[in-house]
Amino acid sequence: MNKILILGFHTINLILIIFYLYPRSLLGLLLYDDSSIQPQITKDFLISSNHFYLFIVLSVMGILAYHNTRRIYFLVNYLFFLSIIIELFHMFIPNRSFEVSDLFGNIMGVVVVFVFYKIQQKYE
Repeated sequence: MNKILILGFHTINLILIIFYLYPRSLLGLLLYDDSSIQPQITKDFLISSNHFYLFIVLSVMGILAYHNTRRIYFLVNYLFFLSIIIELFHMFIPNRSFEVSDLFGNIMGVVVVFVFYKIQQKYE
């Protein structure tokens, strides 16, 4: 079971990186046949909701895959730095732009999951 979760985490991680580094919207291309349209799950409020949800999913998968191991803190640091680095890459990718709300959505997704994980660990 744990190997399946680890494989799932790494697969989602790779897909996320591909989607983030693509010069347009792959989801828009897949859903609307138009790569200039970015699908929006919910309205943004101070942070990008799409980025927040995506990093919640990625963080939950990572926590489930690596809980009760010494790699959990490496995972959290990796997700935190990944959320920053991939957003910074948007400054150099054509048709993409760096947005602070996206960056904070990424970071908040990681932070929220890690806080819940620490609370759960405390009461376990």
